Amino acid sequence: MKIRIIMLGRTRRAEVRALVDDYLGRIRHYAEIETTELREATDSALRKLKLEPSATIVLLDAAGKQFTSVEFARWLSDLRDRGARELVFLCGDAAGFPESLRRAAKQKLALSTLTMPHEFARVVLAEQIYRAFAILAGQPYPK
Repeated sequence: MKIRIIMLGRTRRAEVRALVDDYLGRIRHYAEIETTELREATDSALRKLKLEPSATIVLLDAAGKQFTSVEFARWLSDLRDRGARELVFLCGDAAGFPESLRRAAKQKLALSTLTMPHEFARVVLAEQIYRAFAILAGQPYPK
C-alpha cells in the first residue's frame, strides 16, 4: 500500500521538517510513502495531484473520526488487508481546505480535539502512521 501525505502550505521551520523527515524514514521500512507540499491550493495545483479514483482519501479535520493509536493501527491494517492500493492524507494549512479537496475525501480524521498549528499536525500524523506500523509489527516502540 502506498501512502501519500498532501500538505497545503510549506513546512517552514527546520526543526519541524526534521521531525517529519525522521518519521517518514521510519515509515519507509513498512510502506511506500510520499509527501507533496502545495504552495497554494489553486485549481491548477490541485489538478496536478492526480488523485486516483480508487484511492482512500482522508481529510484531517477537527470534526473527523477520532481513534486511539491501537484503533488507528487496526484501521490501517484493515485498509491494507482489503487491498487498498493508495491511502492519501490531506493535511491543510491555517486556512483549511478548498471545497474541491473536501469533496474528494472519503473519510475525515481528527488527530485531536485540541487545536494545533498545521505544521505540528504534520508531525503528529507522521508519528501516528509510524506508530501504527510499529504496533502491527509487534515492536516495542509504542509502549
